[in-house]
Amino acid sequence: MEDKKQSNKNEKELLAAVEAILFTMGESVELSKIATAIEKTEEETRQLIEKLMERYENPACGLKIVELEHSFQMCSKNSTYEYLIRVANQPKKQVLSDVLLETLSIIAYKQPITRAEIENIRGVKCEHAINKLIEYNLVMELGRLDAPGRPLMFGTTEEFLRKFGVTSILELPEPDGDKLAEFQYEAEKEIGYLEGNE
Repeated sequence: MEDKKQSNKNEKELLAAVEAILFTMGESVELSKIATAIEKTEEETRQLIEKLMERYENPACGLKIVELEHSFQMCSKNSTYEYLIRVANQPKKQVLSDVLLETLSIIAYKQPITRAEIENIRGVKCEHAINKLIEYNLVMELGRLDAPGRPLMFGTTEEFLRKFGVTSILELPEPDGDKLAEFQYEAEKEIGYLEGNE
């Protein structure tokens, strides 16, 4: 009796493990890889997966497991697509990280400005941040600088003004002098530290 209980417990754990593997991977996983992970033969593993597939046939479940050439994948049922599309079509909330806010601030106060100038101020590469700000329609290309390489110049958009509640960039608040001095001190200290360790 005890052996049967232990066997059922082991099977439940293995079913949970297979389910976790398929859910977490998100793409198809070869039967052999699942078998290796749970330390069972491919035949034993297939039997476990088939039990899971039966469980997911319940109409109250929105997921299913499909077989694709000796691999298995967990995916949503066709009946749920309509709801997934509704979620996908909802506008995404724009989250401005510290990096994006810092880059946006530099562009707002120094525009028109090139990427090289932004990177010179920040001390790090800014291509990803600028691309994100363009994607969020907060920053746009203003043309090219008449200089070697003709680098792009960037500035803020009307959407930026709307989001920040101003009608013109002239209405942007004056940067805090004490804060600027503090940032400058921190930057110079960091540069000095780096130079001293070269």
